[in-house]
Amino acid sequence: MNTGTTAHADGRAERPEIPTRLLVHALVREDGTVDAGELYTVAGLLGMSDQQIRLCVKRLVIEGLFTQEGRGRKATLRAVADATGALAPDAAYVRHAYRQDAGSAPWDGTWHLFAFAIAESRRTARDALREHLLHLGAAPVHNGLYVTANPVTELVEAQARHLGVLTTLTCLTSTDLRIGGLAEPRALAAALWPLPEIAERHEQLAAFAHACLDRLTEDPEPSDPERLTLAVELAAQFTRAMDPDPLLPPELLPQPWPGARARALAADCWRLLSEAGPAGRTPGLRLFALYADALSPADGEWRD
Repeated sequence: MNTGTTAHADGRAERPEIPTRLLVHALVREDGTVDAGELYTVAGLLGMSDQQIRLCVKRLVIEGLFTQEGRGRKATLRAVADATGALAPDAAYVRHAYRQDAGSAPWDGTWHLFAFAIAESRRTARDALREHLLHLGAAPVHNGLYVTANPVTELVEAQARHLGVLTTLTCLTSTDLRIGGLAEPRALAAALWPLPEIAERHEQLAAFAHACLDRLTEDPEPSDPERLTLAVELAAQFTRAMDPDPLLPPELLPQPWPGARARALAADCWRLLSEAGPAGRTPGLRLFALYADALSPADGEWRD
């Protein structure tokens, strides 16, 4: 999800701009419902108008994603499908990030390269394979050639097979990658990936998470709307930082890398926000369950 940001009034951190549709998705409870009163209240705290929410809900119902019982703030929305929106984390991806931060996923020095030449008549498949490689953190080296430091070959091959272009895909590994005059791994990583931009997004996540921790320290029992607002903002900021992050091994990154600090602060926020929740009064948000799963320790490969 690509979200912009706006500054908090106190200047401590930036607030992610959250589309109304994603807000509705984020407030889906574990029983599949959204309380409209809660939705309107949180939307107001995020600077959204009632009219924006009414129009959004109407569109979601027309599209068949939700049903609605009742009207206005007394209504209950029910998700027709498992709709948590783009704020839901990829659990295996997030676990891999925390394993890297803990030093539990050291780099073996192997680069994984993928090359393909797909005819213009299969342009849709070609674009889909390219997007999949970028989603997995690969960087373009030349036209039709991509590289990553993570072992994602099985995932790339599975996507190519699904798209019907497996015969056009070449996969190889190298411990001696050279591009032009660059051969040193950290220099290669700095040339291939936009590390300053990625670092800046993590700095913004760290600033927001730090401000969130300050608020929870000052008021360890926030109201439910305030707690949910913080959770939605944190999820949006976390997604904004992590979506474009190729999760390069620490061996390839400048040190100290802000991603590790940002993720540690975010994990502390989720723990405190979860502990501050209502004790069994209402079903919890799916968003909390999804992040609890993503942040739980687990062995295994990235995106397994």
